[in-house]
Amino acid sequence: MNTADAAYHVVHDYPGGSESLGPRVDISAAVLRNKVNRTPPKEGKRHHLTLEEAVRITDFTDDDRILRAWARQRGLLLVKAPAGSSECDMGMLEKVAAFMIASGVFGKEIYDSLADGRVDQREVGRVENAGNHVMTEVAEVVQRMKGMVG
Repeated sequence: MNTADAAYHVVHDYPGGSESLGPRVDISAAVLRNKVNRTPPKEGKRHHLTLEEAVRITDFTDDDRILRAWARQRGLLLVKAPAGSSECDMGMLEKVAAFMIASGVFGKEIYDSLADGRVDQREVGRVENAGNHVMTEVAEVVQRMKGMVG
C-alpha cells in the first residue's frame, strides 16, 4: 500500500470518517475528504495532504499505516520502541510467540503462491508483506531484549 492509499484508509476507517476526524485534526471534513480522495477531480485544483497534517492524523488516530507505507516505500521497517526500561518474561514470551505466528504466515504465503506452479505480482506482494511483518517482529524481540539489559 502506498502513502496515498494508506491516508485514504486511515481517514475513512476512522469512526465517522472525515466528518468526525476532520474537526479533530483542524481540517474541514470536506477538505480532508478531498485531500485523501484517490480519484482525480474533473475540474479545479486537487488538495494534497501535507506532512504536518499526516503527522496530526497519525498521532490523533494512533494509526501508523501512513508511516508504515512511507517506511516500506523507503525500504525500511518500523519497530515500536519498548514502553519501559525493563521487560517481563511474559511480555518477552508474547513477542517470541508473535514472531512465530508471523513466521508461519510467511511460510504459508510462500506455499500458497507456489501451489499452482506460477507466481503473480499479487502473490509476491503478500509474501513481501508477510516477510516485512516477520522482520518487524524480530526487530521488536531484539528491542525488548535491549530493554532488559541492566
